[in-house]
Amino acid sequence: MKTIKFFSIIALAALVTFSCGEKKSSAPGAISQAEIDSASYAVGVSLGSMVKQANFGELNMKEVSKAMADVLGDKTLKIDATKANEVIQAFVVKRQAAVSAENKEKGAEFLKANGTKDSVVTTASGLQYKIIIAGSDIKPVAEDTVQVNYKGTLIDGKEFDSSYTRGEPATFPLGGVIKGWIEGLQLVGEGGKIRLYVPSELAYGEQQAGPTIGPNSTLIFDIELLKVKKTIAKPEPAPVKK
Repeated sequence: MKTIKFFSIIALAALVTFSCGEKKSSAPGAISQAEIDSASYAVGVSLGSMVKQANFGELNMKEVSKAMADVLGDKTLKIDATKANEVIQAFVVKRQAAVSAENKEKGAEFLKANGTKDSVVTTASGLQYKIIIAGSDIKPVAEDTVQVNYKGTLIDGKEFDSSYTRGEPATFPLGGVIKGWIEGLQLVGEGGKIRLYVPSELAYGEQQAGPTIGPNSTLIFDIELLKVKKTIAKPEPAPVKK
């Protein structure tokens, strides 16, 4: 909710600061119309990014524009700034609950159908996987560090993350990622490739994970296990002689 309040305060401040209702000065060093237009567009980009990050979903942009015009024109507001935050927070909570329920239902339907496909295996936890390349006999455990290339998508095919796009593999302790990865990567060997179908409870659960992964989202990962760095167990300390 702090993000929402930050948006409302900064948005109004930025709009007032860059109000295009002011007349241009002809004095030396005056701001040109091109500079005003550029700054105006930049404000729009900033505000749009904040709105997108807050994940309000579909908004009535006519109402958004009218409210901005009312603020800048010092007109009587239908909802004042304090009440606006309350309205926004209530809307976001209700919307997240609705999206969460919808995602949960769609994920369950997807996994039910997907589990009947050839070569797709469902584990006791509900994780589904498909071995594309088995790899070597070297398999990681949760305590190991792995190097992988991967792509993550939602069940509708929308990509939300990819090491391929970044141009370099990712390296991390296996025990520090989502449960679906911890379980799934232990099923494939070094040099292998696996596809994971991760139910929400083995991913991010009811949390919103960035602007793309909504609450209770089922996720799909294509993962190449490039390298397994085994953790060397520390020797037990010698008993103290009495």
